[in-house]
Amino acid sequence: MAHAQSSPIDSVNVYIGTGSGPIGYGGSMPFVAAPFGMTDWTAQTRQNKLGTVSYKYQDTSISGFMGTHQPAIWMGDYGYVTLMPEVDSLKTSPVERQLPFLHRDEIARPDYYSVLLDARKARTLRTEMTATDRCALLRFTFPANASSTILVEASRPGVEGFVQVHSERNEISGYNPDRMDANLGPLPLKNFRGYFVVQFSKSFVSFGTYGPSASIHRPETGAFASFSTRRDEVIEARVGTSFISLDQARANLTTEIPTWNFDHVKHDLTNRWNAKLRQVDVRGATNDQRKILYSALYHALLYPREFSEYGRYYSAFDDSIHAGESYTAYSIWDTFRAEFSLQTLLAPERINGMITALLQNYQEGGWMPKWPNPSYTNIMIGTHADSLVAEAIQKGFTGFNYNIAWDAVYKDAMTPPEGDATRRWYDREPHTPYEARGGLSYSKVLGYVPADRTAEAASRTLEDAYDDWCVAQIAKNMGKMRDYRFFLKRSLNYEHEFNSATGFMQARNFDGSWADPEVGWTEGNHWVYTWAVLHDIPGLLKLMGGRAAYNALLDQHFMGGHNVHRNEPSHHYGYLYDYSGEPWKTQAKVREIAAAEYANLPSGLDGDDDCGQMSAWYIFTALGFYPLNPASGEYLIGSPLFRTMTLRMASGHSFTVSATNASATNIYIQSASLNGSPLNIPLIHYADIVGGGALRFTMGPTPSRWGEEWNPPTLREEMGLPSKISLLSK
Repeated sequence: MAHAQSSPIDSVNVYIGTGSGPIGYGGSMPFVAAPFGMTDWTAQTRQNKLGTVSYKYQDTSISGFMGTHQPAIWMGDYGYVTLMPEVDSLKTSPVERQLPFLHRDEIARPDYYSVLLDARKARTLRTEMTATDRCALLRFTFPANASSTILVEASRPGVEGFVQVHSERNEISGYNPDRMDANLGPLPLKNFRGYFVVQFSKSFVSFGTYGPSASIHRPETGAFASFSTRRDEVIEARVGTSFISLDQARANLTTEIPTWNFDHVKHDLTNRWNAKLRQVDVRGATNDQRKILYSALYHALLYPREFSEYGRYYSAFDDSIHAGESYTAYSIWDTFRAEFSLQTLLAPERINGMITALLQNYQEGGWMPKWPNPSYTNIMIGTHADSLVAEAIQKGFTGFNYNIAWDAVYKDAMTPPEGDATRRWYDREPHTPYEARGGLSYSKVLGYVPADRTAEAASRTLEDAYDDWCVAQIAKNMGKMRDYRFFLKRSLNYEHEFNSATGFMQARNFDGSWADPEVGWTEGNHWVYTWAVLHDIPGLLKLMGGRAAYNALLDQHFMGGHNVHRNEPSHHYGYLYDYSGEPWKTQAKVREIAAAEYANLPSGLDGDDDCGQMSAWYIFTALGFYPLNPASGEYLIGSPLFRTMTLRMASGHSFTVSATNASATNIYIQSASLNGSPLNIPLIHYADIVGGGALRFTMGPTPSRWGEEWNPPTLREEMGLPSKISLLSK
């Protein structure tokens, strides 16, 4: 049986996504953390580095307990700190100090972690962790007759760090300036440091520091404190983190964990998670399904992470301290698709701050970032922060500066990175300029990015076209109608990439000729990107020759194994049949994907979670709708997974999706209604959801004709433009 619905946190399985197996490869970690918390805490089973997360389910030993800021396996860590309890002799290297453990001796939850180390021997060490937004409280239970030591490591082996011991106040503090990211850009961040302060509940018997080696003249990177303990004695350590200063780390600790009360801190974190998780209520789910759903909610509510500290924040975009609110770790190329849309429903109180943070990044660095971590990373293509800004404005969020937002998106759309004259953030050598829309100088003239001049040209052209549509919506909302018409028309640039002879998107060369079909793509090929026109699927359908040709090619896409769900450009594909008179295929396909790609297993998340996007897809699909074009505020109907799901929003309104007869076999919609009125098209709107109400389905085991008559207009039809397009002919 499922757990009582009054405690949804009990249904979170933080192991999902941490192990290798039949579905995923293990790119997530079992974090103890607050929703959107600045610092996450995990047991460390391997060395954190770019391409490797700190915890892997298959590992059998632990070398530390870590405060980390690594958001995903393909992104590096920064500003970390590690604690490790030891007995007998001091062991400073991760390999020497690692101790075996068994998963049966672990308790892993969003609000609490516990493990017995060296559990196969008589003498065991127990470690427990709970956390706040920027701090953690750890409890270490030592065995009898042991020399009890707690090691605090500021950095990983071979990397600069600094620690100092204040024995008179039972404290170890320090920092490291390490950033493991690739393509971080060039700004020499003289002031970047991850600071920490560790305070212990008991006086030291002895203490010391250690460094990389005696032959290398570097500051010490680790410290230790030894204690006199009796059997099963508990020593606690509270840890404050900061990116501003040691004093701020200490202030964060005083504010968030003012007393030695582990149970109180844990209770508060439990309540915070339950308050968020209770915004989604599910009925009719199996225990496994319930765990998949609430684990997805947990993952979706971790990012972007807070990066401000009580009214101030360090900016890695100009290496300075500012007043205000900040967030980082957006992974926007992934999360613009559904994660941000989910947060507009479940965390609306944070949306203004999240957008403001992106605008501050623009003001401090010259551009809104693609994936701040915590500065520019130059990772992925497009300027999909434009989509986040457009979606926030379309949905009525007003707590950020619209004029600055317009300046930022207009620069994305109109200023080629290679021609930017400001270069505020990288004006010191050596540098690698931040790339917004690569190849924009060409596409402003040609209408596309040429493959023989710019890498990933076809994908860039398609994604830039969507971003232009987003910029157009912002212009419209601000009354800039000339700009609205300009960018809306330019969003049709995707048409230049469509090869009518093959029926696929294809890159073009500078002279207009078709490039090799295999070049010009970002993490995909023509099968992955042909349906990338999020803002004008009806126009794409018409280019393909109508519904029959469109559906035949989409059938081939799925039957040929081209749908790679672990990579985000495929996330909307299951919903594409809604546009072409065969919504019953969407209903079957999204059910199939949900069953194949998600499981209540350590490997039960395909790929890594990409800062919540994989999880957001599942949550929306479970609800029965998905934001195919997120900035539009429209949601395409799929097939609700459960008998009843309810969204409880901060406004006090509730939106309930009920699916009579829903089951593993009754996957097809027979009829639908919205707030008591018949719903005959596979589409609802953001306003329908946030205003509260009821979406009701009757499900059955065979396809029906429900929704097949929907025939939305093309973008050209909406604009009053002729349907015949003038493509380059070479």
